[in-house]
Amino acid sequence: MASHQLLVPPPKALLKPLSIPKRLLLGPGPSNLAPRIMSAGGMQIIGPMDKEMYQIMDEIKEGIQYVFQTRNPLTLVITGSGHCALEAALVNVLEPGDSFLVGVNGIWGQRAMDVGERMGAQVHPMTKDPGGHYTLQEVEEGLAQHKPVLLFLTHGESSTGVLQPLDGFGELCHRYKCLLLVDSVASLGGTPLYMDQQGIDILYSGSQKVLNAPPGTSFISFSDKAKKKMYSRKTKPFSFYLDIKWLANFWGCDDQPRMYHHTIPVISLYGLRESLALIAEQGLENSWRQHREATAYLHRRLQALGLQLFVKDPVLRLPTVTAVAVPAGYDWRDIVSYVLDHFDIQIIGGLGPSAGKVLRIGLLGRNATCENVDRVTEALRAALQHCPKKKL
Repeated sequence: MASHQLLVPPPKALLKPLSIPKRLLLGPGPSNLAPRIMSAGGMQIIGPMDKEMYQIMDEIKEGIQYVFQTRNPLTLVITGSGHCALEAALVNVLEPGDSFLVGVNGIWGQRAMDVGERMGAQVHPMTKDPGGHYTLQEVEEGLAQHKPVLLFLTHGESSTGVLQPLDGFGELCHRYKCLLLVDSVASLGGTPLYMDQQGIDILYSGSQKVLNAPPGTSFISFSDKAKKKMYSRKTKPFSFYLDIKWLANFWGCDDQPRMYHHTIPVISLYGLRESLALIAEQGLENSWRQHREATAYLHRRLQALGLQLFVKDPVLRLPTVTAVAVPAGYDWRDIVSYVLDHFDIQIIGGLGPSAGKVLRIGLLGRNATCENVDRVTEALRAALQHCPKKKL
């Protein structure tokens, strides 16, 4: 028998059915789920250490190796968003006092710098204004000056819409005995990326962008050079949850009997497995072409409305997330709200250093269609006609 009376009654809101609006997500992520992925989310759960689950995990690893274009055995899923994968990379590779060179041209470089500082690394930011990118010469100057053990670059800077070129950076880093860490959360599947051929030592991405899977899982791969650095640490990583040696064993990367580490999100992994299956069926090159063509059409439609693209050089524009300069006289919040309230389409304003400067439109995975471009540009046309505009 209960020894006390309940002080908190059942919440009234939870006694009503769950209600979710129907909405087209054309922001920088998450993106709308594919029907097959939604169906996977309704399947019954199995034990996280069942042999059938291990089979699913192995299939996911093969899918990651495909989309990353890598043969690295040390490839696995992190239970957590892209931020979690970033932390996993840094807490395993860096030790207190290590020199860490960070490309800070948007919010993700800022976050990498923050995590590195919390760990006690000697962080050296290469700061650019929003919309900037890095040349080989600029990076080489940083490598020569700071002699870092690790360089961080963001391939697809979703806060500004910049696509960072990667060819040559891996080779350059290795000449200076530095590892290359790349964030591909916003770019993976939407633009060419070749981990092994581009000499990337650590690459991570997330589930909720081009892959159209639910948020909450990310994935990461380490080269042999990166593995050697991690496995020869003088100190343990300060995070047990993100300790790659434990995770590598749990994900079958070390040819040893698997041991329990944490309870993985079984249902989310069903969805991730199906999302990787879908892109494997489509083919990476077809996915890259789909995003390139849909985004080129978006750019033409936006410019026809008189809107200016934030990234001036077409070569440096991210094919998955487009940043549009907030038109003069308008409050970006009015435009975003109007498009959502009247058309059930979600676009987003800037983030971090681009806050207040841009609107961001994402064409991610199954959402990268000309039909969706027509819908969002017509919504923007109406917003520009009806939202208040200040006289300049």
